[in-house]
Amino acid sequence: MRAHRHPLAVVGLAMMLGSCQTLSSDTPLADPLANAPSITRGLDARGLSTLLVAELAGQRGDYQRASRGYLESAERYAAADLAERAALAARFDEDPALLERAARRWQQLAPDDTAPARLLADLAVQKGDWGEALTRHLDIIEHNGARDLVPFLESALEAGAPPAPLLAQLQDFPPSPRTRHDLALATALLEAANGLTASAQQRLSRLADEAPEQPGLWRIRAAVSLDASAPGRAETMARRGLEHTPGDPRLILLLAQAEIRQGNITAAEANTDALLEDHGDSPDLRLALAQLYLEEGHTGPARRLLLPLTDNDTTPSTVFLMLGAIAEEEGEVDNALLYYRQIPEGSNFLTARASAARMLFEQGRPSDARTFLRIERLRHPNDAPALFSLEVSLLDDSGARAQADALLNQAVESHPENAQLRYQRAMRTFRHGDIAAMERDLRILIDQDPENADAINALGYTLADNDIEGRLDEARELIERAHSLAPDNPAILDSMGWVRYRQGDPKAALPWLERAWSAMPDQEVAAHLIEVLWRLDQRDRARELLQQARQRFETHPRIDDLLERLPELAQ
Repeated sequence: MRAHRHPLAVVGLAMMLGSCQTLSSDTPLADPLANAPSITRGLDARGLSTLLVAELAGQRGDYQRASRGYLESAERYAAADLAERAALAARFDEDPALLERAARRWQQLAPDDTAPARLLADLAVQKGDWGEALTRHLDIIEHNGARDLVPFLESALEAGAPPAPLLAQLQDFPPSPRTRHDLALATALLEAANGLTASAQQRLSRLADEAPEQPGLWRIRAAVSLDASAPGRAETMARRGLEHTPGDPRLILLLAQAEIRQGNITAAEANTDALLEDHGDSPDLRLALAQLYLEEGHTGPARRLLLPLTDNDTTPSTVFLMLGAIAEEEGEVDNALLYYRQIPEGSNFLTARASAARMLFEQGRPSDARTFLRIERLRHPNDAPALFSLEVSLLDDSGARAQADALLNQAVESHPENAQLRYQRAMRTFRHGDIAAMERDLRILIDQDPENADAINALGYTLADNDIEGRLDEARELIERAHSLAPDNPAILDSMGWVRYRQGDPKAALPWLERAWSAMPDQEVAAHLIEVLWRLDQRDRARELLQQARQRFETHPRIDDLLERLPELAQ
């Protein structure tokens, strides 16, 4: 379409052009705002522009630009509301650093607002920084005494957070009259998790006298009693808790656990039935209850809980896995096999096939186990390499090395591009002393995938560990290449230290081995670190680590070998 310009627009354009000609004089114009007072309230041009850009970016879905614009404005005007908007926009973007920056600025501008502290606590949890997360929760408690510290700590412990540093951090926090009961309960929880059972029980007993209605008190007392192998006391605590909070499912579950531990199976089943009736008969709840019975060796109640879940097409695979284990425990081999085979491809598929094949081997039916695995490879070709690998391991465990060798060679020929099978063959030939065969397979793996850090490291470490003449420089080059691909891999850190030691530089080896031991405390790394410490005349540290390793590991062949070479270590 051709634009039709309004006549007045043409006149206006002519006047503007004329003005431009007038303004093109060499005489410089004075800034009309040069002597204007500075803006102390409201938005200046830059501030308004920044906010408008942030608003428009947010409407277009450009949340990072929106967040940065709001954050710039928040810092410019010290406005908590703008920092909050920056954090809100950042939550929709995949930039956790920006979100944390916005949340921290929000907290600085609104120190009494618990929302930014909660957000920072969530971010710390996502990073696994439990100490920082606890700091934020303590900030919240300090400002409003919120009672969510115990649930947070229970979640942290369940996720594997070490209790000792959290306990030390909590003990340094000064309680106030409105927070001391919450802190006492949280401290007792961490004491129990840290093995300080007597101290935890004393603290909980005092708290029961002072604040018997404290949320979570009786549940934690029951749980601590269970951990202390006092199921009768745990039952009493759970019943006291139910007097304060009737129908609490967690207390009913603890009561059932206590009754199971005491052998009161009829009473336990009555409680678990009540849980199912009152709190929804869900597969997850049935699975959790069945697991309680199985942990105490009561297969009958567990089976009764699980069987109703097999009547539909959406049965979780864990149900069949648990039923298979129950049938196996009861000596019902064919039933167990039936349950294991019902698990489809996906979660628990290989676990079920491994359980079935192992069961048949243990029953003295290796040919049936091998037939079963061969049929499963035909039925599930995508999982055939893993099933081959499983059968080889079972044959090795049963002492049928020649059959395992033949099967693994067949598997590698059938699946030449499969890294798992070729790596397995490389490691087996190494264990049997054929380093040349191992190197051939590892070279093929590296050619197929030049970024296979495990294969590169395995080859480099083998050359270094065996101190093959003239190949230590090559070994170091390979290990450093693996390290560049996976800089935090503890096995590679161990190799980085060990090759330096083999090259005659124990001082350079030490920090690498210390990092490896910190990340992966296994007996082989311990043996390497002990030897290097000994060579550096750090004899006390070497002997201390030796004692620690012998207590920590049931078997320690590398340490035994080290003691044969350095018997003075044990003196």
